[in-house]
Amino acid sequence: MNTKAIGRYIQFLRKQKGLSQRELAEDLCVTFQAVSKWETGVSQT
Repeated sequence: MNTKAIGRYIQFLRKQKGLSQRELAEDLCVTFQAVSKWETGVSQT
């Protein structure tokens, strides 16, 4: 699985909705740091 490509896609969709990382994190009940890790491809889970 290409985590960097998935991260770019998550970021694209988030920006398309006009959400900040913090707003997306609140909607998903996770930390904004988790969203950042997803978008940069750092997180493997």
